[in-house]
Amino acid sequence: MTERQRLILAAIIEQHAEIAAPVGSVTLAKLFGVSSATIRSEMAKLEEMGLIVQPHTSAGRVPTDAGYRFYVNSLTEAQETGESPLIDRGARAIEARVTPYGDRADRAIRSAVDSLVELTHNLGIATIGDELYLSGIGNLFSQPEFLQGNHAQQVARLLDNLEPWLREAAPNEPLNVYIGSENPIGKTSGATLIISKFRSPYSDNSYIGVLGPTRQSYAKVMRLVRHTGAMLEEIL
Repeated sequence: MTERQRLILAAIIEQHAEIAAPVGSVTLAKLFGVSSATIRSEMAKLEEMGLIVQPHTSAGRVPTDAGYRFYVNSLTEAQETGESPLIDRGARAIEARVTPYGDRADRAIRSAVDSLVELTHNLGIATIGDELYLSGIGNLFSQPEFLQGNHAQQVARLLDNLEPWLREAAPNEPLNVYIGSENPIGKTSGATLIISKFRSPYSDNSYIGVLGPTRQSYAKVMRLVRHTGAMLEEIL
């Protein structure tokens, strides 16, 4: 893949996260300062690679699960953990809300989840002992992707099976990202699960994170989830 193709793919993913609609060549041509024909040619190559798709004739392009995975894998440590005023404000807001509950693990974890919900507009999740705490279900089912019956049913199935799956699978990385069909349950849900593992008074394998559409601002959300898990491990 050329550098320009990589940048175009990233732009499609980031634009799609904002507008929840296919991204057209005219928009990208203005962004990159090249002709629409040049963008269409590069889009065709990305489509051949299976990284984007045209949902219907005359539409722009949207990322595939493979496109999202390529993008997430290509996020460098500097991009995910480097300075960003907006993300840093979010991280500080979470710390300010959670720190007073350092001696109350359940309150601290619930507060952290509620903060992630407000900052990412996703469904927030966390394990508190044997309980799976959920917050922001309204956010999840108000997303345009989940207004369709089949996707909503698949997401509901994923939620029903999430807590036992976490116990059995015990994802072991500080940050784990399951995109669309990578989800072990609800493979056709069109949802992304981003979770951080942390140690708590309840378990060495406690989890906090978010569930939302594959259409995510991945760099922002991944960094906030990773930061929240690390912060909880430090203060609890």
